[in-house]
Amino acid sequence: MHAGGDIETHEDCERLVRAFYGRALTDPMIGYLFTDIAHLDLEAHVPVISSFWETVLLGSRTYGGGAFAPHASLDAKSPLRAAHFERWLVLWRTTVDELFAGERAELAKAHALRVAAAFHRRLEGRREAVAAYAAGGLAVTRHGPAMA
Repeated sequence: MHAGGDIETHEDCERLVRAFYGRALTDPMIGYLFTDIAHLDLEAHVPVISSFWETVLLGSRTYGGGAFAPHASLDAKSPLRAAHFERWLVLWRTTVDELFAGERAELAKAHALRVAAAFHRRLEGRREAVAAYAAGGLAVTRHGPAMA
């Protein structure tokens, strides 16, 4: 572990994000999700994700996007499974630990775990709902006054 100081600036957030994607894009387990499925434009993506982490870790409020929708779109093309999220977390924690140490570095790892768990639950729930609908398991009900 070769950790420096804590995460303090926008530049720190961007350095973390770039180092993470340097690892994730070439990872044998999840790299294809970024390159072949999402066709990630790294130079367009880094400022957005850096702003997300700057907002979470530094309270900057520079991120205004919804992070779930792109993951749902990706999941529709290639289902994201628990093992994908677990690998993402391993790479994220490893990258954080190599670059930083401190309260915000710990928060970066804890928040990543919460986000991964929440996204995985939501994606699994969507798949279950689609499967139930396809099997005829959802009932449509009408609420409100009866129509004559």
